[in-house]
Amino acid sequence: MRIISGSRKGRRIEPPRDIIARPTTDFAKESLFDILAGYVDFTDITVLDLFSGTGSISYEFASRGASSVTSVESDRMQANFIRRTAQELDFRNMQVVCADVFRFLKRNAGVRYDVVFADPPYALPTLESLPDLVVSAGLLSDHGIFVLEHSKSNDFSHRPDFLRHRKYGSVNFSFFTSHANL
Repeated sequence: MRIISGSRKGRRIEPPRDIIARPTTDFAKESLFDILAGYVDFTDITVLDLFSGTGSISYEFASRGASSVTSVESDRMQANFIRRTAQELDFRNMQVVCADVFRFLKRNAGVRYDVVFADPPYALPTLESLPDLVVSAGLLSDHGIFVLEHSKSNDFSHRPDFLRHRKYGSVNFSFFTSHANL
């Protein structure tokens, strides 16, 4: 995987072979950031990356100038990999939290972010509840965007906070906005 744009553009990241994450493909990631560019100015935004896996999305935000990127990953080996990689890339704007995402959301209710990104395991039984959890925890700033990566079997278009859906191969992104944007 590689960093698509920003101060570390072109840097390749090699996660350990035994890592159990499914990194977002470079093609899907590039498309995701093209869409996000229409909603946010990457410089000086605050970002929360849930189910961070390899940290690919976090590195991209950090490289593009986000003022703060918080990566939440429950697997200790993966969280340590993200932390080491962020240090190697000299991303002083990144913080890695090794924690269960659902506990993190409860503990940090009310902390607001401009962008919240979640890439849970596609088979996660509670995946459908993530938009409600993010909104009820008050995580989105007034003009915040929540992006959920999921499989083709999920459809969120009925939600009042739903913005759009995009598909890139087997990768699906659903975009949601804070209620202040409605």
